[in-house]
Amino acid sequence: MPITRALISVSDKTGLVEFGRFLESAGVEILSTGGSAKALSKAGVTVVEVADHTGFPEIMDGRVKTLHPKIHGGILALREAHGAAMAEHGIAPIDLVAVNLYPFEATVARGAGFDECIENIDIGGPAMIRSAAKNHRHVTVLVDPADYQAVMDEMATAGGDTSPSLRRRLAGVAFARTHAYDAAIAGWFAEQAREKSPETLPERLIITATRRESLRYGENPHQSAAIYVGGATRPGVASAEQVQGKALSYNNLGDTDAAFELVAEFDSPAVAIIKHANPAGVAIADSPAEAYARALACDPVSAFGGIIALNRPLDGATAGLIAELFAEVVIAPGADDAARAALAAKKNLRLLLTAAMPDPAAPGLTLKSLAGGYLVQGRDTGRITAADLTTVTKRSPSDAETRDLLFAFTVCKHVKSNAIVYAKDRATVGVGAGQMSRVDAARIAAWKAAEMAKNADETESRAIGSVAASDAFFPFPDGLLTVAEAGATAVIQPGGSLRDDEIIAAADHAGLAMVMTGMRHFRH
Repeated sequence: MPITRALISVSDKTGLVEFGRFLESAGVEILSTGGSAKALSKAGVTVVEVADHTGFPEIMDGRVKTLHPKIHGGILALREAHGAAMAEHGIAPIDLVAVNLYPFEATVARGAGFDECIENIDIGGPAMIRSAAKNHRHVTVLVDPADYQAVMDEMATAGGDTSPSLRRRLAGVAFARTHAYDAAIAGWFAEQAREKSPETLPERLIITATRRESLRYGENPHQSAAIYVGGATRPGVASAEQVQGKALSYNNLGDTDAAFELVAEFDSPAVAIIKHANPAGVAIADSPAEAYARALACDPVSAFGGIIALNRPLDGATAGLIAELFAEVVIAPGADDAARAALAAKKNLRLLLTAAMPDPAAPGLTLKSLAGGYLVQGRDTGRITAADLTTVTKRSPSDAETRDLLFAFTVCKHVKSNAIVYAKDRATVGVGAGQMSRVDAARIAAWKAAEMAKNADETESRAIGSVAASDAFFPFPDGLLTVAEAGATAVIQPGGSLRDDEIIAAADHAGLAMVMTGMRHFRH
């Protein structure tokens, strides 16, 4: 049957006038409310106000306008079975519902106050959408202006009607939208509760996200993959503008996120080079160019084909240095014209710009899937300052050592466990990541420091005179002794081992300064 009556009530006015004119030309009576009615009337489209249709005015500042039997009866009625009831109560059928919702998500994203967010929770809209989607056998439901054209095309070629297959597809889109909308509201309420009690996780976890892009494949070519966006707004790879380069892969996205979150930890200009989710080199310096050069020096072999992140806008000098290396992705909060020109010749290099840095102290949740469920935890926002350190050895670290210890421990937070990081002059010189044994992590990091020195024709390992950070406590003295043998002069670690006394004694015997943080940074 041809569509004879439509109800239009939209916050997003994209394509509204064109769609309204089409419906009017097809002989469809249009019911509308508020801003939608005004926009259509201004464009010369004839509109029947919902209040005139129902015989009941809008009340309570517009909170009640479509919650009426003549609206929901017209949408929900089964045309054959409910004809008598419709006639008895004067309910006319509504064959098309075009509704998009109050902009709750956008209101929250711009930091609006509590009361304004509450007022942007739509009630009548979701009710109409769900009614229309349930009765898609008879009703066409639209929640996205992008679907107007498909409806107009079918109506133009099918005598004013739409096909069952289109109505069913649009019903699925509609229920997905109301689900996402309710999830955003529930998530916002949960965040309000978490602000007062950060350790409280929601009893019912609601996850909603929109597919932004299908990817060629996942971690491996036989796995399908896509990137979805949702949750709290946070500057990073998911929202970045891609200025140049080929499409990002699943692994690129994960590594780029890890790199950008790492450099966000530092106030000074910082550069991180990431390979397979672990740092190949990290440094902070007075300029991005110097930080990049020192980060690259840590392990230029592993840096080949890596991800480069900066916490400052990319300038021409730094971009010129980066252009000398094969890199997969560069991410930064911005880039000047000289930087863009320097990288333009690297056609496959992805340049991502975020316009801002994420706040490393901002609360949030991280999620990992497992068979039959999810693991959820608060984001690791722990940060250590000099005031948090407890010196446990006879020798206290010097000011320079303390500065490097804090740097190394911050980097260690972003290295897969078990993790050991050697650093000198605010730059990594050796990284041992993801080992089953902490001793092996210390040995690998020391080997890296020695190997890179040898490759650069230096006479001694770069670990000599460095400091070392461990992401968790040393369970036995052997890991600490490995660090000492590598040439480190000071160590930072959480402490808390049953053998802390033995480990402190070993540090004293080796002449090390050692501080404990009381905070570990496992990263799996």
